[in-house]
Amino acid sequence: MTAPELQVLALAGLLQAGQYVWLSVRANRELGLGRTLGPRDPQRLGAPLEALASPRTGRLYRALNNHFEGLILFTLAVVVLILGDKTTGLSGLLAWTYLAARVLYVPAYYFGLRPWRSLIWLVGFCATIAMIGLALV
Repeated sequence: MTAPELQVLALAGLLQAGQYVWLSVRANRELGLGRTLGPRDPQRLGAPLEALASPRTGRLYRALNNHFEGLILFTLAVVVLILGDKTTGLSGLLAWTYLAARVLYVPAYYFGLRPWRSLIWLVGFCATIAMIGLALV
């Protein structure tokens, strides 16, 4: 059986792919293929592509970038737990907490929910840091 932490890591990758699809469909519809399929040079477009998007599409860009940042740290946490043979029920629960926070973060960011977006992010971040801490004990 696969460790829960690895299952969650795989699901987090699928979540990120889903974020790509949501952003791509929305950006292509909104900005047109002429802009999105080109080299996206800000000089040619007059601004970075994200800046040309509506506020909600811009939020999808930022949520995706934020997931890249969070996924790096979460992947590190999973790797050190697995390679160090330090997985526990608690580390599995923390991994699921990270994923739940990431799933909730995207719509919270998209809809501009304050302060919930930041609080949801904090839950996922703290879960990841706790996982790293468990790898050290």
